[in-house]
Amino acid sequence: MALKHIITALLLINFFIPAASRAQGTNPDSIDTFVSGMMQRKSIPALQMAVVRQGKIIKLKTYGTANLENNIPATDKSIFSINSITKAFTGVAVMQLAEEGKLKVTDPLSMYLDSLPAAWQKITLQQVLTHISGLPDVLDENEQVMGNGSEKLALQKVGAMPMEFNTGDKFSYNQTGYVLIGKIITKLSGMHFTKFIEERQFKVAGMPLTRFGDSYDVVPNSAGAYTMTKLVDGQFVRNKKPGISYIQFPLFFRTAAGILSTAGDMGNWVIALKTGKLLKNEASIKTMWTPAVLNNGNIGGFNSLTNGYALGWPTVTRPDHPAVGPVGGGRSAVFIYLKDDLSIVVLTNLNGGNPDRFIDEIAGYYIPDMHEANGFGLSPNLKKLRGILLKQNFKNAEAIAAGLKKKDASFTLPESELNGWGYQLLSQKKPNEALAVFTLNTALYPNSANAFDSYGEALEFAGEKDKAVVSYKKSLQLNADNKNAAERIKALSEKQ
Repeated sequence: MALKHIITALLLINFFIPAASRAQGTNPDSIDTFVSGMMQRKSIPALQMAVVRQGKIIKLKTYGTANLENNIPATDKSIFSINSITKAFTGVAVMQLAEEGKLKVTDPLSMYLDSLPAAWQKITLQQVLTHISGLPDVLDENEQVMGNGSEKLALQKVGAMPMEFNTGDKFSYNQTGYVLIGKIITKLSGMHFTKFIEERQFKVAGMPLTRFGDSYDVVPNSAGAYTMTKLVDGQFVRNKKPGISYIQFPLFFRTAAGILSTAGDMGNWVIALKTGKLLKNEASIKTMWTPAVLNNGNIGGFNSLTNGYALGWPTVTRPDHPAVGPVGGGRSAVFIYLKDDLSIVVLTNLNGGNPDRFIDEIAGYYIPDMHEANGFGLSPNLKKLRGILLKQNFKNAEAIAAGLKKKDASFTLPESELNGWGYQLLSQKKPNEALAVFTLNTALYPNSANAFDSYGEALEFAGEKDKAVVSYKKSLQLNADNKNAAERIKALSEKQ
């Protein structure tokens, strides 16, 4: 990780910058400070947030600029695309039909759809909703929906393709199944699936500003869409400032993506879901939020955070504060904490804003043990190590780790986990503690160029430039292609 990115994060994440945030209302609290800093760090133009507790929205806040071209501030009525969070609405729609006895999620697709390819016919609704079907994807290599807007042509093309893997073998994010689910909802409900979702969810939950749409539509109070990447000579290059992002979703694709909403409306939707207005039976919600189990007995998901996937709902499966967490377009997220009376909606207008990566930290302002600074998010082994290091002021880390390993042969400290924790400590302005962790990482992984590169950055940040150069040189010896180490050695040498 480049040092300049760490410094930027440290400077911006801890200070409130009113001109950049334009938070609606007065007297910013600590959450506003955190959110505004994160927006600065990630170059997010606008952000809406809703916090739900005890069946009410207890915080509704909007920050930043909805329209960069005309410098229009965002308000609580600004409308954001929620992209693939739409899939969670589709999951609710399927469970509503299940409660009416019109389908079972274990039913095969062929029970409701004719003329499916032979390899598709035994695949169940549950398997397509959880992305373990193995179906070929209706998105092409350029992430465009096949068929040029024609549902018939899209299904013909994808239907002629081979299965990607045996059903249930792995998790692989796939849009084809959602197109098929849309056809089933339309058939069983007697109305187009968009109308069914509007009638049974938008209207029931109290979501007056929510609608289906995309970049083509003229939407009053639209927050638009921006991106930090640009296609140059066939490769995506990151820019220093946001540019306009444009995307269209064909009507038949809108079970997968296509809903536009506000944080307030989404908060009302969460409340309606949790209070039985959308689904009557608790068992329905339990089914909808249970992640699929693969053929090998594991669950699969996007990453180590959203590590499972249920019926349209990514899951955050973990011992402490588990959640379901629909995410959309790398720009929006809704986390419902299953064991806590807390739900958080964060919508942004930046593809790549990735609020799912900092929504737990927002939760920490309501549940203090969820703050990264209190060790939340660390693996069980890192928590053990942290507990002892805190008592000894982060001294003798190598000996402590060895002692834990001696007591328990299964005790391991993966390089990537130590590295990530070290950077967390740097971001928390704890350079001495970070140095102890990075030093331990180089001791445990003496042949890792990355470990010495990160150690060099921590030393440089702490002002120990000579030692930093030594560490960078070690990293370069281990990996001659390490550009960051070479650049930092050159920069530090020129300063002397």
